[in-house]
Amino acid sequence: MSQSTSQNKPPAFADRLAQAVRRTGSVTCVGLDPRLEQLPTSIRQIAESGAADAKAAAYTQFCCDIIDVVKDKVACVKPQAAFFEQLGPAGMVSLGQVIRYASDAGLLVITDGKRNDIGSTATAYAQAYLGAGDASPWGSDSLTVSPYLGRDSLEPFVEVCDERAAGVFVLVKTSNPGGGLLQDRVTDGQTIYARVAELVQELNQGRTGESGYGPIGAVVGATYPEQLAEMRAAMPTSWILIPGFGAQGGTAKDVIAGFDDAGMGAIVNNSRNLIFAHRRDEYSQKYGESRWQDAVSAATDEMNAVLATRIS
Repeated sequence: MSQSTSQNKPPAFADRLAQAVRRTGSVTCVGLDPRLEQLPTSIRQIAESGAADAKAAAYTQFCCDIIDVVKDKVACVKPQAAFFEQLGPAGMVSLGQVIRYASDAGLLVITDGKRNDIGSTATAYAQAYLGAGDASPWGSDSLTVSPYLGRDSLEPFVEVCDERAAGVFVLVKTSNPGGGLLQDRVTDGQTIYARVAELVQELNQGRTGESGYGPIGAVVGATYPEQLAEMRAAMPTSWILIPGFGAQGGTAKDVIAGFDDAGMGAIVNNSRNLIFAHRRDEYSQKYGESRWQDAVSAATDEMNAVLATRIS
C-alpha cells in the first residue's frame, strides 16, 4: 500500500489525539480484548462450529458492535493483537477488519502488539503497523513497543512515525506486579524505568506539535500512582497511555497524576470493565445479555464522568 506523501500527510498523531480528546471530552481508551468465553451468547453463537474462522467472525462482530457504541463517546480504541493472533490467520484477518472499522468510524487506533527488534526487522514491524488508512498494511495510528533492545531498536519506529504522522507508546512502567523485576532495578543510581523515560523524552526532542506533545508516548500503569507522577514530570512532551484502570484495581484517584495541568496528556485504558460490562452485577441486572451494548454504553459513560473530574 502507498505511503502518504508530505502533501497529504495527516496532522501529527499527538495533535490528532489532542483534538480527539477535546472533541469527545473523553480520555477513555476502550481496550478491545475479545475472549470467546465471555462474549454475549448472541455473539458466541456465531462461533458455534468451533472453527477458527467462525471464532474470528465472532470477534469481528463483537468488536465492531462495540465500536458502534463508543465511536462518539471516546477518542481511541486499543485492540489487543494477542487475542486475534491466538486464532491464527483467521484472527489476523479479523484484527485487520476491526482496525479498519474503527478508523472508518473516526476513532484513533492504538494496536497493542508490544513489538520490538533491531535494524531492518524493527523497520518491518514499523512499516507494517504504523500509518492510518492506506499509509500502512494494518492502518494503525499507533503501536505499543518494547524498549528493551535499546535505543537502536526504537529509532526505526520513530523514523516511520515521522514519515507517516504516526505514534508509538513505549513500555516504561507497566501495570503488572512482576514488571518491577527489571523496570525497578537500579543501575548507576537510576531505575531502569527512569532511564527509559529519559530516552523517550530525548526521542521527542524536535518533534512536538501544536499540542505540545510528540509522537513518542509512554505506557505507565495506574497501579503505580507515585511512579506515574514521577513519569509525568520526566516526560512532559509524551502522551501517557495508562493501563490498569478498573479490573486491575486502578482508580480515578490513581490516574490523576498522569495528566498535565490542563487535564490533557494522558489516556486511560479500560478493557474488561467496559466491553464485558453486561457481566458486571450492576449492569447485568439492569440490561441482561440481550442488551449488552447498552451495558457497554452505560459503563463508558460512567468512566467518562469519573475521569471528567481529573482537573483539580
